[in-house]
Amino acid sequence: MHIDPNWRILTIGDGDLSFSNALLLHHAPKQLTATIYDPLATLQDKYGDDFYRKLITNNCQVLTGFDITKPETWSEVSRRSFDLVIFQFPLVPGFTSKAEFNEKCAGTGINTLNRRLLRQFLINASQQLLDPVGPQLCYITSKDVKPYSEWNIERSLILNTDINYLGEMNFDIANFPGYRIRNVDRDKHVKDTKGITYVWSPRPASQLAKALSLQLVQPPILGDDCCHYCQAGPFTSEQHKQAHESSRKHLRMKDFELQWLADLQTA
Repeated sequence: MHIDPNWRILTIGDGDLSFSNALLLHHAPKQLTATIYDPLATLQDKYGDDFYRKLITNNCQVLTGFDITKPETWSEVSRRSFDLVIFQFPLVPGFTSKAEFNEKCAGTGINTLNRRLLRQFLINASQQLLDPVGPQLCYITSKDVKPYSEWNIERSLILNTDINYLGEMNFDIANFPGYRIRNVDRDKHVKDTKGITYVWSPRPASQLAKALSLQLVQPPILGDDCCHYCQAGPFTSEQHKQAHESSRKHLRMKDFELQWLADLQTA
């Protein structure tokens, strides 16, 4: 993950605040505002408030009860004043009951709910949080394992928007000493599998700073002989293509994409 010390950075939904603390201590950005989804009392109950206290002691603004999908919760954040907004390993919160699951998943699925979250993050950050004269960057760090790998992050989130997907880079947790990746809603660590940081901006790739551009890997260009749902191919024959399209993975990914497209049309 590329961090420029001159950037003003906002972190979103930072579980126990260990990522923000590591970012502040080891990368020293010009300005850092850290946010968590939970109220302070919930943070203290789930994870303790050690990192919260460290950030406050180091004069870092920390906002609790911050929901990136609900601007009405942003009363204490300075709008359009950031160069980079970061969302680490996002995942919709778990459901507390079957009734809540039925209410929030009515007519859709968890896959679509997660895509909605990421899309709203990108749109809200781009339109309301990023300084239009700055680099205007959004980072999402995710994993190449289920369920993260089933969201088609590179291609599906910015359909019908003016946001550009610029590429990906490795996320090395060793560069953020003390960072502990948490499960949503649970005081447990997530296995440190390989992380990938995906990058978006309202600006085109041609306006990227060279230092960041050199770290980014561009998405592959998929031809007609490839599967855009699964990023598979090219296929060597019609038989090869048909075998893939009848596979369980392809049918699952196709279903996710069709659900997502239907959800976008409804929205």
